[in-house]
Amino acid sequence: MSNQFARKISTFHDRVLPEEGILVGYGWLLQFIEDTRNRRLPLPELLAIVTEKQQRYNTPQWQVFAKRYIPEDNASGHLTFALKYEGIDLLILKEFFLAVGDAPVMSMVQNEPTGQYSRRIWFLYEWLFGKKLDIPDLKTGNYVEVVNPKHQYVGPVENSTRHRVKNNLPGTREFCPMIRKTKKLESYAATKFPEIMEKGLMGRNKDLIRRTAAFLLLKDSKASFAIEGEYPPNMRARNWGKAIGQAGKKPLTIEEIERLQDIVIGTKKLKHMGIRKGEGFIGEHDRESLLPMPDHISAKAKDLESLLRGLIDTNNLLKNSGYNPVLAAASIAFGFVFIHPLSDGNGRIHRYIIHHILVRMGYTQRDMIFPISAAILNRIGEYQDILEHFSSPRLNLIEWKPTLDHNVEILNDTIDLYRYFDATLQTEFLYECVEETIEKIIPEELDFLEKYDQMTHQINALVNLPDNKVDLLIKLLNQNKGKLSKTKKAKEFEELSQEEIENVEKMYASIF
Repeated sequence: MSNQFARKISTFHDRVLPEEGILVGYGWLLQFIEDTRNRRLPLPELLAIVTEKQQRYNTPQWQVFAKRYIPEDNASGHLTFALKYEGIDLLILKEFFLAVGDAPVMSMVQNEPTGQYSRRIWFLYEWLFGKKLDIPDLKTGNYVEVVNPKHQYVGPVENSTRHRVKNNLPGTREFCPMIRKTKKLESYAATKFPEIMEKGLMGRNKDLIRRTAAFLLLKDSKASFAIEGEYPPNMRARNWGKAIGQAGKKPLTIEEIERLQDIVIGTKKLKHMGIRKGEGFIGEHDRESLLPMPDHISAKAKDLESLLRGLIDTNNLLKNSGYNPVLAAASIAFGFVFIHPLSDGNGRIHRYIIHHILVRMGYTQRDMIFPISAAILNRIGEYQDILEHFSSPRLNLIEWKPTLDHNVEILNDTIDLYRYFDATLQTEFLYECVEETIEKIIPEELDFLEKYDQMTHQINALVNLPDNKVDLLIKLLNQNKGKLSKTKKAKEFEELSQEEIENVEKMYASIF
């Protein structure tokens, strides 16, 4: 298994290297998997190479190492290098072990029974496959962490006495996304957004805060439908807003997901409500042949029980562990939408789950939710990009054929593609939405309602109009940059004189 990949390259799967180099770590393992199993996997965000130069630097897609870092050109060398410098990629590790069996693990443990990398690899092998190798339990050695907290965010710790390691993976065998530590995430994690929001609400009128929260709930509900290209009647949007307002009250379960789907879909129920019994995809059909043209292929129906159990167990593992709530929300909510377990309603429930976890983990209060969907709608292009960032590379790896009812039949094993993924970009995006919500959307809404109240008070002091007319007048001024058009005046406000309208417009200009 040595020396077969120790050659210089300048590109790897259309990814251009910053300079000629040799693939090491996960890049080497990927190449091995392809050559032996003829199986391609999604490329990690960062890959590693060794070059002839004595330089160590990073680019957005590559870690570049000087030649003194080059590992032994065998499985043990590259597995050790990967864990030491690149963190843990569960999907690549599992596929590599499927390709080579347990021989490299046995060899590592025999050569270095108490070495930290051999113990971590041994633990990961047994954890991924749920089986014990013919190796006796360790009796000595300091405990080492499975996930290096320098590279990735870690979950709650559970000691494995057999391997003398601290299992700090942020998930379970059935569902475990990983999140890399980036400068952006470290900066966001250090910013106490809930405290910033509380400060912004201090001293504000309680009734104003209550009305702002109610308005934002409706705004968030409408935005969540708009993201799906739907504009439902006001009552349906209000019902979904009411459900969002209850986020965090009930635990996340299959029954709860099915209850939420019932509210989201409304009166026009689907033929098959609840967890899918058949396959699914997102995309179009060819106009003439009606063949599926997928942008995303959902997890296999037969895998949903395991994937959803893993997702719910991971949510339960993280919720009382002190894990960062935004990281937990990104892992669980994006994991849910990638699995796509329902025939319809996945996107709105995915965004509900964000609210649910942020409230449940105490990051936000139920009386002032973060209108995340409104922030997402403001950055809809970026949102679609990060969904595609997951889906596009997997589309090429899923073998399928069209069915007679114009659906897809999945032909290969795909479960691990939805189980083990890197959620770093999704988490960064979610934090951007949290930031926009707290620094822009909530303050602007409070500010608008405060000015609205002031404007209402001044109009009432000037002219005698019913409340609904005052409301309409402010809305029309707001839509038309502070001016009331002649048409609207004639149609809606013929009781007002020209002088009164001009005074109202002046008021609007000074307040807004």
